[in-house]
Amino acid sequence: MNNLLRLIGNRLLWLPIMVFGVTVLVFFLMSLSPIDPAFSALGENASPDQLEAYRVEHGLNDPLIVRYGDYMAGFFHGDLGTFGPSNQSVSARIATALPITLQLGFFGFIIAIVASAILGVVSALYRDRWPDQIIRIFSIACIATPSFWLSVLFILLFSSTLHLLPASGPLPAFTADPGGWLARMAMPGIALAVPLTGQMTRIIRTSMVEELDKDYVRTARGFGIPYGTVVARNVLRNALITPVTVLGLKFGYMIGGAVVLEVIFALPGMGMAIVSGVTSNYVMLVQGVVLVVAITFIIVNVIVDMLYILIDPRIRTV
Repeated sequence: MNNLLRLIGNRLLWLPIMVFGVTVLVFFLMSLSPIDPAFSALGENASPDQLEAYRVEHGLNDPLIVRYGDYMAGFFHGDLGTFGPSNQSVSARIATALPITLQLGFFGFIIAIVASAILGVVSALYRDRWPDQIIRIFSIACIATPSFWLSVLFILLFSSTLHLLPASGPLPAFTADPGGWLARMAMPGIALAVPLTGQMTRIIRTSMVEELDKDYVRTARGFGIPYGTVVARNVLRNALITPVTVLGLKFGYMIGGAVVLEVIFALPGMGMAIVSGVTSNYVMLVQGVVLVVAITFIIVNVIVDMLYILIDPRIRTV
C-alpha cells in the first residue's frame, strides 16, 4: 500500500510541473504571432493613440517575461484575459465551451470503449473463425474512416434525408432533456468514436490472444477451472493493461476530434471558440483555449496513468 501511494504521489507531483511547461510553451509560442492584440480588440478604425493606450493598459509593451508573470498571476485567479471590442472574458467563454467539448469527448470515448471491448473480446475468443474475420474487416474499415467524412454522411442520411436527428440547433442540458441531448450528440459522438473503436478493437484482440496463449491459462484449465471463469477473472484483467495505457493517449485525440466535429455540427464548444478566435484574430481567446485543452489532456493522462498502476499489481512492486 505504501508503495502504491508513493507511485500515485509521484504522478501527482509531476502534474504541476507539466502544467507549468505547457503554459510556458503556449504563451511564448503565441507571443510570436504577428497579430497585434490591440488592433484585434479595437478594430481598424482605432487611432494610433487609442492603440497605444490599450497596449499600455494591458501591459503589451512590457518585457515578455513580465507579461508571462502577469498572465500566470491572472491564470491562478481564473482570469485568462479579454478579447473583442467589448472586452469579453476569455475565462467566461471557456467556461461555457469546455463542458460541451468534454461532454462530446467523453460520450464518444464511452461508445468506443464499450464497442471495442465487446468486439475485441469476441474476436479473440473466436480466433480465426468467421466472427473474428468479420470483426477484423469491420475494425479496419473503422480505422480507415475519417470522423469528419463520416459526419457529413450522417448529416446527409439521418438529418437531410430521414429527418431523424438534428444536425444543428441548441444543445439542451442532459439533466433537463436527456432525449434531446442524446439526439443532438448522437451523430457527432458516433462519428468521433468510430476510428477509435477500430483501433482499440485490434489492440484488445491482440492483448487477449496473448493472454489466452499463456501457461497460466492452460494450468488453470488443467485444474478443472471453467474456461469462462479463467477468462473473466484473470485473462480480461491482464489483457486490459495495454489498452488502458493506449486509451490515455487516445483521449487527447478524442478532444482534438471533438473540436473539429463541433464546427461541423455547430456545437458551441471549444472548437467553435477557437475558430471564432482565429477568424477574428483574437489572440487571447486562441491562447486561452489552446492552454485549457492542453492542460485537460495532461490531467486526463495523469488519471489514466494512476488507473494503470491500480490495474497492474506488478508496477506497485517496482
